[in-house]
Amino acid sequence: MSSRDVVLGRVRRALADVPRGEGPDDPPVVRGYHRVHGSRTAAQDVDLLAENLADYRALVHRSTAGELPSLIRRLLAERGARTVLVPPGLDASWTAGAGVTLVGDRASSTPRELDAVDSVLTGCAVAIAETGTLVLDGGPDQGRRRITLVPDHHLCVVRVPDQVVGSVPEALPRLAPERPLTWISGPSATSDIELDRVEGVHGPRTLEVILLASSRAAD
Repeated sequence: MSSRDVVLGRVRRALADVPRGEGPDDPPVVRGYHRVHGSRTAAQDVDLLAENLADYRALVHRSTAGELPSLIRRLLAERGARTVLVPPGLDASWTAGAGVTLVGDRASSTPRELDAVDSVLTGCAVAIAETGTLVLDGGPDQGRRRITLVPDHHLCVVRVPDQVVGSVPEALPRLAPERPLTWISGPSATSDIELDRVEGVHGPRTLEVILLASSRAAD
């Protein structure tokens, strides 16, 4: 018996109790869970997001559109960043006067070249308050997935309250499953069997999040 026969045999046994004719688009699965948990306001969701991000050891900042370029300039200067990787669709005004060398998101970049970059600056697709999670989907202001996995410092801008949802079920309809989704809950970290925490193993050691208030929210 070949390996293929073994695998297909296991699949057939696993599907033995599935009614004939049932397809992937109409399984009789009851999904009665709540999409919205509680009755938080949009502002309370933003506060909860900030709290959970900080609990994951991310550094959280708040800004208005007018303050954003100077805040980014200050944060990069505090890091001593000289090179910053930016996606092609990032708002150019965000890095105006930053005094750094901007590195483009190129398909030809090697892991070694990405590792040599001091910081990466991106937007995000959606942020989830209850889990303190940022989701990137490879959009124009987020770039290729790897650019946020290799550099040691990730600076991510979240537009609030527009990009903030309360729960994971609320986030899913906003995301296209065929896109390269990256779910980020704090800086990269892992623990060995003795629970010694090590940061930066499979992503940036430092995650900074800027909650960018819309003019409506600022008012």
